[in-house]
Amino acid sequence: MQFIDIGGVTLHYQLIGGPADKPVIVFANSLGTDFRIWRDVIVGLAGDFPIVTYDKRGHGLSDIGQAPYSMDDHVDDLAGLLDHLKVKKAIICGLSAGGLIAQGLYARRPDLVDGLILCDTAHKIGTEDSWNTRIAAVEANGIGSIADGVLKLWFTPEFHDKRQADLVGYRNMLTRQPLEGYAGTCAALRDADYTEAAKAIVVPTLVVVGDHDGSTPPALVRSMADLIPGSRFKIIDGAGHIPCVEQPTALTDLMRRFIARLPLE
Repeated sequence: MQFIDIGGVTLHYQLIGGPADKPVIVFANSLGTDFRIWRDVIVGLAGDFPIVTYDKRGHGLSDIGQAPYSMDDHVDDLAGLLDHLKVKKAIICGLSAGGLIAQGLYARRPDLVDGLILCDTAHKIGTEDSWNTRIAAVEANGIGSIADGVLKLWFTPEFHDKRQADLVGYRNMLTRQPLEGYAGTCAALRDADYTEAAKAIVVPTLVVVGDHDGSTPPALVRSMADLIPGSRFKIIDGAGHIPCVEQPTALTDLMRRFIARLPLE
């Protein structure tokens, strides 16, 4: 395991080596998960690209830090990690909250970003009331009190029917995240709005969403894609909010085709 102190917060990360002439792919995970959600996608890409993945603050094995957070806190963490690793001009692949981190990183540190892959995310997710209601619920009754409802948004009915053991495992992942980190990131999501920033993205951008995504539905994700000049929008069939779990091969194939079209330096 690899750990690094970034501004007083210890982050858990993984660096996987790859060809020096290929872009580094950086993965940022969603609310209530850790970087294990990317496993099957990373297996499909390892050896062909250098890869960085990490647990954002308040999740997985990373420190909680001072909660609640702003999205800038998460952006600073990722920027600090990439600076430490001397990574520049990376492809940032962010899912949900990770997609907002990716957008924020580009807005503040465009030198670190050569392309964006925005998965099941948006320029703004939810409303102040919806996030405040969720924060109050988990603070009063724990993450387990909302877990079943969240899992219905994360995964398709087929996943619920046919992958019971996996469903239990991902419920465990969700409910075992630190409460302060989960609620703190809810606050960051509540306050984040990259509507104007999305219009200023000029690097190549791939936007993808699962056709059964209940957290960031396809229409919402498409509305973000419409803001980003020249972005490509793709729907992944048979996936909910976390296509890297339900349809990793489809996502990996889209990523490979997108990266293959990037301009050579």
